[in-house]
Amino acid sequence: MVRYRARHAAMRQGVTGRRRRALSGKRLRRGLGGTAVAALVMAALTASQAPGVELGGEQHGDNGRPDAARDGTSGDDSYHTELPPLETPNPPGGSAPGGSGDQSGIPASVLDAYKKAARSLASSSAGCGLRWEVLAAIGKVESGQARGGAVDEDGTTLRPILGPVLNGQGFASIKDTDGGRWDDDTQYDRAVGPMQFIPSTWNRWGADGNGDGREDPDNVYDAALAAGAYLCADGRDLSVKADLDRAILSYNNSSAYLRTVLAWFDYYRKGAHSVPDGAGALPTSPGAGGGSGGESSPGSVERAGSGGKGGKGESGKGGSGHTKPGNGGPGGGSGGGGGHSPSPTPTPSPTPTAPSSLKRVGAQDITAAAGESFAQRPQVKVTASNGKGVKGVRVRFEISGETGAGFAGGIKSVAVATNSAGLATAPMLHAGDKPGPFTVRASAPGKGLGTVEFGASVTAPRADALARTGEAPLEAGKGGAFVNPVEVKATRGDKAAAGVTVTAALADTEKGPFFKDADGNPLRTLQGLKTDPNGVLRLPALFADANPGDYTLTLTATGGAKLEVKLTIKG
Repeated sequence: MVRYRARHAAMRQGVTGRRRRALSGKRLRRGLGGTAVAALVMAALTASQAPGVELGGEQHGDNGRPDAARDGTSGDDSYHTELPPLETPNPPGGSAPGGSGDQSGIPASVLDAYKKAARSLASSSAGCGLRWEVLAAIGKVESGQARGGAVDEDGTTLRPILGPVLNGQGFASIKDTDGGRWDDDTQYDRAVGPMQFIPSTWNRWGADGNGDGREDPDNVYDAALAAGAYLCADGRDLSVKADLDRAILSYNNSSAYLRTVLAWFDYYRKGAHSVPDGAGALPTSPGAGGGSGGESSPGSVERAGSGGKGGKGESGKGGSGHTKPGNGGPGGGSGGGGGHSPSPTPTPSPTPTAPSSLKRVGAQDITAAAGESFAQRPQVKVTASNGKGVKGVRVRFEISGETGAGFAGGIKSVAVATNSAGLATAPMLHAGDKPGPFTVRASAPGKGLGTVEFGASVTAPRADALARTGEAPLEAGKGGAFVNPVEVKATRGDKAAAGVTVTAALADTEKGPFFKDADGNPLRTLQGLKTDPNGVLRLPALFADANPGDYTLTLTATGGAKLEVKLTIKG
C-alpha cells in the first residue's frame, strides 16, 4: 500500500510538469513544418519500435491506435486518462463498491475474452508471456472495457465504438482503407471497436477469437486476440519489463499512455472480478466508449471528446489531472489543482428508446449491369414503438447469390450503425460479372427485429455507344472479299464495355455483301457476338456477290447502342 501511494504521488508530480510542457509544446508544434516533423518521427520509430510497419506516432509522442499516424502527422490520441483508485481493489464482499462505479469490476464477456486470448497466445506464442491483465488495462484505457460491457451474447458491441475521424484536423490524416466497412466512413479511417484498431491494421492483425468464422474488430473476443498477437509481435517477452513497455508503446507511442496502462495493469493484478455485462464502470474523460460523449457519431466529422481537446474541464471537480502531450491542456478539471483522485461515479447515459421494428426504405428491387455499381443502395429504418427513429443500432447487410456482387473489395457482409433518424444505408454495391438474381438481407443482430430483404439482379453487360475503330473505306470487287475488316468498340459512359452482346445484320437479305456459315453458305445476320475485355469486336470476313452498289450493315448492342456501317461492292 505504501509503495502504491508513493508511486501515485510521483505520477501526480510528473503530471503537473507535463501540463506546463504541453502548453509550450503545442505552440512549438504549430511552428514546425509537417514534412520535417514526419520525417524525424518516422526515422526514430522505425529505428526503435516494433512491429515495424505498424508503428506510428505524433510529433511529440502521442499516437493513438496501432498504425494511427504512419505518415507522421498528429495521431489519434483520444484515450481515457483516468488513473485507477488509490485503494487496493477488493472483490465483492470487501470494502470496494460493486455495480457501475466499481473500478475493479470487469464486464463478464469482456473479462472472458481477455482470459481466452491470453490462453490462446500462451499456446501459439509460447515465449510471449502475455497476461490477461495487460489486455484489460489497454481495453480500459481504449474503450472503457467496451463501453462498460455493452456487448451482445456473442461479444459484439451493441453500438459501434469509433475513434475520431482521421482527417488531419487535430489527428492523423488516413484516407479510407476499408470502403466504410468497419467505420461507416468512405472518406477517412477511424479507430474501431473495443481495442480501437485502425481498419488497415485490422486487415493485417484481425483474428477470430470466438470461433464464428469471422474476424470482427467490433467483437471483443476477436479484438482481444488480435491485440494480444499485436503486442506479442517481434518476439517480445512481455514478462520482461523492457519488452512490455515496448509493446505498449507500439500500441500508442506516448509515455503518458504507457504510465496510464501500467497503472491499470498493476491495479488489476492486485485484484479484479467479474461484473454483469453492461454494468462496468464508464470513464468520464473523453475517448471512445466513454459515458459522456466519448466518440463522434458514425459518419460525423467531429473529433472524439469535444471537451478533452484544448483542456476544457469542469471547475471544482478535480478530475484526473492528466495532460496529454500535444493537446494543449489538462484533460481533467481545473478547480482541484490537477492532482489525481479516484474517478467519480459517472452519471449513466440516458437509456435509448428501445428499437421495435426494422423496415425497408426506398426501392425493394434494384438492378445494375454486370461490372457496374448499383445506383440505388439498400436502406432500412429502425424505429421505436412511438414511430421515432432509433440512433446507433447496428444493422448488418448480407449478400447471398452466385452473381459475384459485393460491397467494396468483394465483401459480402457489412455492419452499419443507424443515424439520428434511425436510417442505415448499405455501402455502395457492385455488380459481379455474372448476370442473375441475388438477395440483400438486412438485420439487427440481437434485437429480435427480423430481417428485411431486397431483391437485386445483375443484367447482361450493356453499351450505350458503338463506333468503328478505323476510317478506311469498306469496299470489295464483285465476287471478291472485303479487304478491311469491320471492327467496332462498345462503350458505356466513358468506359469500354466488355462482354456486350452484339447483333450484325445486313439490310438487304437477298443480295449484296454476306458472311459465310460453317458450310460456306451465304449468311446475312450474325447473333451472339461479344466484345472483348477492351470492348472491341471484330466481325468475321465479309464477301461480295455480283451485285455492285452501296449496302448497309447494322450493328446493335445490348443496352440500345446502334451503328450503321456502309459497305460498297464495286462494279
